[in-house]
Amino acid sequence: MKKMIAVAAMCLASAGAFAQGVDMPAAAAANPRVEHAMQQLQGRFANANTTHDGKLTREQAAAGMPMVAKHFDQIDAQRTGYVTLPQIEGFMGQMMMSR
Repeated sequence: MKKMIAVAAMCLASAGAFAQGVDMPAAAAANPRVEHAMQQLQGRFANANTTHDGKLTREQAAAGMPMVAKHFDQIDAQRTGYVTLPQIEGFMGQMMMSR
């Protein structure tokens, strides 16, 4: 539960920072939990992104980020065949806003 809250906080902070053009590390520095959650998400994304191109295919998501794989079609709204970290963050922020 704590992990889910931390990820949700990170997503909301990240979505707000992107919308306002704020540097995310500076915004996250104010909240250690958000910073930690952001680092975890970035680390999981980096590990799943085996091609190191900043894009996760459906197969990469399935192997390294099951929640992303489960919602892949929703995250990949433009149907490019891959998702990026900002798209994942935006999706998670939207999920938390709708709850």
